[in-house]
Amino acid sequence: MKIVRVRLGDPEVAPLLAGLRLEYEVRYGPGDAADDVPAAEFDPPSGAFVVLRDGDTTVAGGGIRRFDDATAEVKRMWTNPAYRRQGHALTVLAELESIASGLGYRRVRLETGYAQPEALAMYRRLGFVEIGNYGHYESAIGFERTLIADL
Repeated sequence: MKIVRVRLGDPEVAPLLAGLRLEYEVRYGPGDAADDVPAAEFDPPSGAFVVLRDGDTTVAGGGIRRFDDATAEVKRMWTNPAYRRQGHALTVLAELESIASGLGYRRVRLETGYAQPEALAMYRRLGFVEIGNYGHYESAIGFERTLIADL
């Protein structure tokens, strides 16, 4: 397994986005967008996107984008169903948090949906704090975790 920094439009990301769209449709029905953020928001210097690769297979991935001066938002976290329950989401999230910290962000935040109990359990287990809905998805649950304590 190898973690690679990519751009959202790179070929390695296509299976991730296709799987994410399909999963959202199955869990939430048609019309739930996986394209609500322009791809350029995941580009340096304020963002990043990573994929975890097993040879030619995209196993998992996700990105960060600037939410505000102190906060990066995690988006597009997804793991290929054939590779789930093996800790790959944790690997991707740790890489994204490391990148966010290196870019000077003090915290990360994200939102996930009610129909993703695995994600909800993982974020709670990792010590993310529920912050309520902050985005445009009415039923989403927001989470946040401090990377660098305020001085």
